[in-house]
Amino acid sequence: MSANVLLAGVRSRGLDVDEATVEEWKKNDEASALPASLKLYEEINQLGFKIFLLTGRSETSRKATKKNLLDVGYSHWKRLILRGPSEQGTLAVDFKSKKRQELEDEGYRIQGSSGDQWSDQLVYATARRSLKLPNPMYYIA
Repeated sequence: MSANVLLAGVRSRGLDVDEATVEEWKKNDEASALPASLKLYEEINQLGFKIFLLTGRSETSRKATKKNLLDVGYSHWKRLILRGPSEQGTLAVDFKSKKRQELEDEGYRIQGSSGDQWSDQLVYATARRSLKLPNPMYYIA
């Protein structure tokens, strides 16, 4: 949904980017929207689907993440789901599958899903339709 262009620029110059740098970047809410993803989001929203945003980001970054999403044009989502303290260290694929299952247990049917990692799409409680976006920056198992 958002571009990691600033981090890509740092990495392309051969500079190390550690987890602390990435977390600091997230707190500064500087990511721009991917135009095609924002357009798809707006179209789905207009069709009346309930949209849940599921991310591997920590609950501690909620304020910055929400601000960034709103600033670049994402609005009217049903719920923004982030990792709580007890979910830190859980594999992304397990965390996201569990959260999707919780949504299904609440009575929602997951019609579509998009993400830049296979962990956004796989294992259980998967969507009827999935869109895997390219990400040359990193891979999460």
